[in-house]
Amino acid sequence: MALVPSERLSRGQRVRRLANLVNGSTVLGLGVAALGRCRVRRGPRGLWLADRYRFDFPRAGAFTVGDVLLTADEWPARVQVYPGLLAHEERHAWQYAVCGGLPFVPLYVLAMAWSVLRTGTKGARNVFERDAGLAAGGYLDAPVVPLRARLRRPVGA
Repeated sequence: MALVPSERLSRGQRVRRLANLVNGSTVLGLGVAALGRCRVRRGPRGLWLADRYRFDFPRAGAFTVGDVLLTADEWPARVQVYPGLLAHEERHAWQYAVCGGLPFVPLYVLAMAWSVLRTGTKGARNVFERDAGLAAGGYLDAPVVPLRARLRRPVGA
């Protein structure tokens, strides 16, 4: 996926863009980008690209709020390292639309907690990251550890 805006959006992309506008998640994403003093520009497939994000939270190479894709880096450099990253983050934009916008955030946190509990990693068993493609997002798969063993072992061990 190139970094330049597409000429015409598909019907699905228009629906996603409208859903995330109506549910407020894209507006919130643009607000987060403004707070993070990002450079924001139109991206491909109806997305917004925001780079040079200034905060250390959330700890991620890139993250999505509505149709706004944010990174502390510059998008061209990030995509050079992770060629599938824009498609991965676009999938998260779809997840915002399907979850009705902001309910995606607590659902994502729960999925991340489940993954940490089962594998010790944020992404390996996070249903949202698996759906978006682990490798494209820079995540590694990890084996599931039985709950009894995981509860006896500290997180991150």
